[in-house]
Amino acid sequence: MARGRLRDALTSLNRLIGEERAVVDDQTSAPAPLQPIDLTDDAKVAEVLDIALRSGEVLLASGTSAMDTTAQVQFVAASYGLARCDVDVTYNAIRISAHRGPTMPPAATMRIVHYRSLDFTRLAAVDRLTRRLRTEAVSPDDAHDELTRITRAPHPYNRWTATLAWASMAASASVLLGGNLLVAVVSFLTTMVIDRVNRRLNAIGLPFFFQHVMGGLIAAAPASLLYTFSDQLGITIRPSLIIAAGVIVLLSGLSLVGSVQDAITGAPITAVARFFEVLMMTGGIIAGVAISLRIAGALGSTLPVLTTVPPPALAQIPVQVVAGAFTSLFFAVACYAERRALPIAGIGGAAGILVYALALSVSIGPVIASAIAATVVGSVGGILARRALTPPQVIAVAGITPLLPGLALYRGLYALLNNELLDGFSALLSAFGIGCALAAGVTLGEWIARTMRRPRILRRTGTLKRPTLSRRRSGQNRAL
Repeated sequence: MARGRLRDALTSLNRLIGEERAVVDDQTSAPAPLQPIDLTDDAKVAEVLDIALRSGEVLLASGTSAMDTTAQVQFVAASYGLARCDVDVTYNAIRISAHRGPTMPPAATMRIVHYRSLDFTRLAAVDRLTRRLRTEAVSPDDAHDELTRITRAPHPYNRWTATLAWASMAASASVLLGGNLLVAVVSFLTTMVIDRVNRRLNAIGLPFFFQHVMGGLIAAAPASLLYTFSDQLGITIRPSLIIAAGVIVLLSGLSLVGSVQDAITGAPITAVARFFEVLMMTGGIIAGVAISLRIAGALGSTLPVLTTVPPPALAQIPVQVVAGAFTSLFFAVACYAERRALPIAGIGGAAGILVYALALSVSIGPVIASAIAATVVGSVGGILARRALTPPQVIAVAGITPLLPGLALYRGLYALLNNELLDGFSALLSAFGIGCALAAGVTLGEWIARTMRRPRILRRTGTLKRPTLSRRRSGQNRAL
């Protein structure tokens, strides 16, 4: 019985940290297509290329890096026998050219991604379909119908559920920054207004830059108003925490991780385009907050001088860990993640905040502490994502959300508006460094998770059982 329990335990551990990987996380070449198509049939070849492009479209729209999207497209095409494909992913365009031999012309097509959609359920569904292509003989017709069903399916939660999740995320972020119940309630209501207003603006086609300007303006208005009338209302409030929570919510929707991953993994053109987009959207948030503060100043409202926040005391770490877990969990809900991914997202957020707080307590700077925490989130998220059958990107992006530099961004802006140029630029550069450290740390953590091998397990050698390291070639990996 003890031997059976040990075998079951090793099996569970092997599933958790073994060689099996999420398909989106680590693509492998299809060694032998389960159902190869006739390469001389132009219609079938075109259908396979369309399937590959549409699966890559979902990844690219969700913020996946260009290299991972390229691997996905190549794998889907190779699953049907198009093993020699050149794929080019540039910002929002996917081009593919399939070589069909020396006597036939190559087949080429492209697709432009016209939207950005943080629907993690759709991303996970495409991941599962790709797993099926690896293990089952899925015909091109069936795969095409399944992709159509995935992309046309409604969100798993209604829009009000997503709105409440964004608002709850802001409340958790305000508690994480040190706010009280009043700050959490105001952050909740403010973010709810931001989400509903921006949904209306998006419906009429207003560019995203101006939506972020409006979001920054709304985030700062209630904070300055409540602080101005705090004596009359008999309340004590820290407006900087309300503004910072709103900024974190607005920053969380940007593809910061994907842009830095592109720069690190060898897609510089896409990296520059994505990073410039992130800078523009961040500039929109800063502009909105600045407009709101200027209007408040013209009406006679002033905000308190910001001081440097000391590292959290050890007694405060448990509260911050819980708040970080809920921040990541609510972000995953707001992005329509599957239920199985929600606990893992919460664990990732809690792990990131715990490591970050402990690093700060030993006098490590915020940039290095952010990089260390993001590395832990990326590696742990990549491992746990296998167990939850969830793309690691879901866990990684949700896990670093509580670490986004909303307060540092606001501190730099406030200093610049009060002609404190040196402090302002220092704070903005610190926020920029933290953002890059988070994205780079997640990339390193995911690489660590991808390269982990099976643990040593007991195998019979003659009449003895001894620990051996089981290795397999990547092309022989089994799906979960």
